[in-house]
Amino acid sequence: MNTWWLELQKVMLNPWAAVGFLGQALFFSRWIVQWLASEKRKASYVPFSFWLISLTGGIMVAIYAIQRQDAVFLLGQTVGIFSYVRNIILLSNNEQNSDTELAH
Repeated sequence: MNTWWLELQKVMLNPWAAVGFLGQALFFSRWIVQWLASEKRKASYVPFSFWLISLTGGIMVAIYAIQRQDAVFLLGQTVGIFSYVRNIILLSNNEQNSDTELAH
């Protein structure tokens, strides 16, 4: 039997693989969310949920990278996580400012 097949089977039986696969699935699904939101508006649009899904998927993939002790993979995810958090903060601040302006 091929060694790549045995390696794939080992990975698939590892419970951590479920964390990695779910994180990747979430990370991919963010583009579907963005696409559908843009189609609904008939213009390019990035909804708040895009950033929440990005953050959740990124954290899950980062946890998987930590478990695998893969510094390259972890560094790539960490940079993204900072970006997602920053966008969530900016959007939250903009929403709070809009609410404050409406109250006056």
